[in-house]
Amino acid sequence: MTFRRREALAGLAATLAACQRGGKKRIAVIPKGRAHLFWQSVHAGAVLGSQETGVEIVWNGPSTETDYSAQLQIVEAMINQRVDAIVLAPIDKKIMVGVVDRAFREKIPVVIFDSGIDTDNFVSQVATDNYRAGQAGAARMAAILNGKGKVAMVAVQPGAASTMLREQGFEEAIHKESPGIEIVDKRYGWADFSKSMTAAENILTAHPELDGMFASNESSAVGASQALKARKSKVKMVGFDSSPTLLEDLRAGLIDSLVVQDPFRMGHDAVTDAVRKLRGQTPVKINNLPPLVVTRENLDLPAVQKQLKPDLDKYLK
Repeated sequence: MTFRRREALAGLAATLAACQRGGKKRIAVIPKGRAHLFWQSVHAGAVLGSQETGVEIVWNGPSTETDYSAQLQIVEAMINQRVDAIVLAPIDKKIMVGVVDRAFREKIPVVIFDSGIDTDNFVSQVATDNYRAGQAGAARMAAILNGKGKVAMVAVQPGAASTMLREQGFEEAIHKESPGIEIVDKRYGWADFSKSMTAAENILTAHPELDGMFASNESSAVGASQALKARKSKVKMVGFDSSPTLLEDLRAGLIDSLVVQDPFRMGHDAVTDAVRKLRGQTPVKINNLPPLVVTRENLDLPAVQKQLKPDLDKYLK
């Protein structure tokens, strides 16, 4: 076969593949889970990014944020389908390294979002500055406790880089900046509402003298707030992320404050970074998005409302 004929056949194959896909690049967007409002907001932002850049996104993630086996299978399937790029929120910073490295070897660019990973074989990372977010939660806790008291943490799960950084930022800021505050307990809710509630209830039982509670993601915050509500507790709570339930509890005074992210922007920027790479550009390697502390005082500000309540129906229906 002549070189010219091989070249023509290769071009024909590429054209047929493009036709099958509608001529669009396909980007797999793989969250940690699908249940929480956070991931729905990420999905909406990813859709906007795809509309702006003319690509197709393939959205698929495990049903729960602890099912790393399912996430591994999804990433492997996307690599086997030869998607043009992968946008991934790793459930575990170590376990997911193998598939990210495989995608790199097979020249499928990977953008990491929400949570870090223990490899450099990605083109960019778009995430909240989670350590700084934990520090912000600690500063708020110190302010509402006047720098003294006993606090506990409802954490998420070992191995999840994003929430581990939040918890580390909170703990280290308390120890360094607020020596009058003692962290007396820390228990995991395993990214599950009911398990987080149980963890918070057990903390309240073990420490009836507790003054404050910090919860480091949406599920842990919802579970902690439900435990406080059930016991009519006066413990002051600083939570993380937002949902209609959490915002209602914030407005009612059950929760003092929420450290929130911008998942809509996260999804948008992760997809557009992948497109930049596919177009031969070089995205910023580490894109840290600033956290926002929401209180009853600033809750109704237009800029805060816009971040808390993106128009999901506009992009997902």
